[in-house]
Amino acid sequence: MKKENPIERSIAQGEHQQLDFKFEVSDSKKIARTLSAFANTDGGRLLIGVKDNGNIAGVRSEEEFYMIEAASNMYTKPNVPFKATRWEINGKTVLEIYIVPSDKKPHMAPDKDDKYKAYIRVADENKLANEVLLLSWKKKERVDGLLLPLSRPVEKLLNYLEHNQYINIRQFCRIAHIKYYTARNILSDLIAVNTLKYIIVDKQIVYSKDYCKIKN
Repeated sequence: MKKENPIERSIAQGEHQQLDFKFEVSDSKKIARTLSAFANTDGGRLLIGVKDNGNIAGVRSEEEFYMIEAASNMYTKPNVPFKATRWEINGKTVLEIYIVPSDKKPHMAPDKDDKYKAYIRVADENKLANEVLLLSWKKKERVDGLLLPLSRPVEKLLNYLEHNQYINIRQFCRIAHIKYYTARNILSDLIAVNTLKYIIVDKQIVYSKDYCKIKN
């Protein structure tokens, strides 16, 4: 009985948050968005030479590796490191690109207008990170260990999350009677100190309780 290749087992799972298939690489800037999304989320693997339906077409040329290298070195800021492995399956080569979750978020990549943006991985898609996440990543570098006072809006937020699994920013504005700018700053503060975490529900970013570091 033929032993199944580990990459074949991965392909059988189909694309998901930590796995993406690419038939070929023809645009380093576009691939840079995928590197950014994996690094900014939970890490993941990019399998080059695999069609969207899971059929193995094989890598066409050595140039595809250099396109990935260019994506990392030239089109991600800061650079997204990766590990490349070549797999031979039935005479065809699949190039596996592995990206670990980064502790240097956000990693930026150019959008269609060559403006650098941060991406996150949502299911099998790359989505733009929102303002709350961008702020929380910046704050996390300088507020590690900070305890936040329990303000009235924060109290209302945590009370809401005692009875609900998650909240979006508009709901927070409504229950706390605050403006978007204030809600954005509070949510990013709470994510930065690990009181809240972001989760994806119906491909939208919402916020849920993690563990509390808030003092009265």
